[in-house]
Amino acid sequence: MQTNLKAIRDHLLARGDSCEVINITRHRRADADGVYYPDSAAGVLKLLARLRYDVVHLHVGGSLPPRVVAMIAACGMLPRARAVLTLHSGGFPESPEGKAARRRSALGIALRSLDAVIGVNPALVALFERLGVAPERARLILPHSVSVGALQGAALSPPLADFMAAHAHTLLSVGLLEPEYDLALQVRAMGTLLERHPSTGLMMIGSGSLEGELRGLVADTSYADRVLICGDVPHAETLLAITRAAALLRTTLYDGDAISVREALHVGTPVIATDNGMRPAGVRLIPIGDEAALVAAIDALLAGDRAAGRTRQVEDDDDANVRAVIDLYAELLAR
Repeated sequence: MQTNLKAIRDHLLARGDSCEVINITRHRRADADGVYYPDSAAGVLKLLARLRYDVVHLHVGGSLPPRVVAMIAACGMLPRARAVLTLHSGGFPESPEGKAARRRSALGIALRSLDAVIGVNPALVALFERLGVAPERARLILPHSVSVGALQGAALSPPLADFMAAHAHTLLSVGLLEPEYDLALQVRAMGTLLERHPSTGLMMIGSGSLEGELRGLVADTSYADRVLICGDVPHAETLLAITRAAALLRTTLYDGDAISVREALHVGTPVIATDNGMRPAGVRLIPIGDEAALVAAIDALLAGDRAAGRTRQVEDDDDANVRAVIDLYAELLAR
């Protein structure tokens, strides 16, 4: 689940509400603890028909192919529930797909069938309204939540704290250990980078199907002690690591918007990411799979020592975005 989706679910469960999740990504596990992994569109529809709920909330990232638009429209036609969509692809309005969308397009019709549509930036909200979504149904809610209180109460666990203390600069990757995130590129780039910046380390937070393969790749290098694969880390600790990192790396073969990228930009940590046409302003972009460009971008950052010794100011959001979503649920149910 995306970070803010998990936070929404945690808040609802803490209040005594129920919250079930249908995971429609390609990452499959066994159904457990109210999280379901249907293996087909028919399976999704069966769950929507069987489960009992007052609000159905879709979280969508990346592009919007016809099957996703059809799912949005199907949720908009549910007779007994309010339907909400959050589109996490902040760069979608500037994509060819977004520019081509029209009021009478399938996307426009699907969006107008919903009770509320949430955008993660003003450009998305403007797009929704251009496609005919009523202004009162188009909402701006940031995709990240950075709480000063949570950060002040957080501490890095010994493996992470020791690793960051041992390196003058720590590069950080946050996300699933899956093929689409091209993580081997980061490991290979370290070989060249260490020739110029020998006190640099690479820390990878997350889990996934490639964890064993990545550990083997790291072990076969001459710089295995400069790369730490951390596994899953609690969100507050992950945010603390982001604030202390020299840079956040987001190398991908394909993906949509990324909450970790926006969180890093929010706290002032430089971001180097593959250009997918959807990155927010302030990200240093590199071409897909370009190891030389990745090394050059990191080298330029570290050579300028922009990250060292900086004081990063973090606005106290205190989970304001999660509260905004839950307040929206209450508003819809009161209609």
